[in-house]
Amino acid sequence: MTILKKLVLLITIIATFNSCSYYNFTGTGKIDAKTFQVNYFQNTAELIEPGIERTFTQSLQNLIQNQTNLSLTNSGGDLIYEGEITDYRNAPMAATADQRAGQTRLTISVMVRFTNTKKEDDNFEKRYSFFYDYPGGELLTGGALNTAVETIYARITQDIFNDSLAKW
Repeated sequence: MTILKKLVLLITIIATFNSCSYYNFTGTGKIDAKTFQVNYFQNTAELIEPGIERTFTQSLQNLIQNQTNLSLTNSGGDLIYEGEITDYRNAPMAATADQRAGQTRLTISVMVRFTNTKKEDDNFEKRYSFFYDYPGGELLTGGALNTAVETIYARITQDIFNDSLAKW
C-alpha cells in the first residue's frame, strides 16, 4: 500500500470511531447518563388485567438494557421512567351479518413521565397507546393474551425509547 492509501484508510477509521460518540448502532445519540431506573408502573385502568403492570415494567427495562450500555438501578438513576397503565379495553371493531363482533381490538394506554437528571430539557410526560386486533369470536386468554400484550408493549416501549433516548 502506498503511504497515501494508508493515510486515507487511517483517516476513515478515525472519522468512523469519532462519529460513534454522537451516534451509535442502537440509534441513541450521545448520552451523558450512566444509569436508568424504571419505577413500577401501576395499573389504574378501569378494567384490570392482573400482571400486565409487571410485564410492562420489565419490558421497558429489558428494551433499554438491550439497546444501550446504561446500567439499571433501583434508585438514584440518571434517567427515570415512571407512570401508570391508564387504559385497558376490548372493543368490537367490525360486525358480522348476524350482529356479532367480527373483530375485536385490545387497546392499552400508558402514561409515562421521563426525567433526565443530567439534562432537564429532555423531561416529558406523554401518553402512549397501541392496539392488537383479534377475531371477535375468540376469548383473549392464556397464550393469545400474552401474545397480544407483548405485541402492544413492544410498540409502546420502542416509542418511549425513541422519544427519550433516540430523539426520533
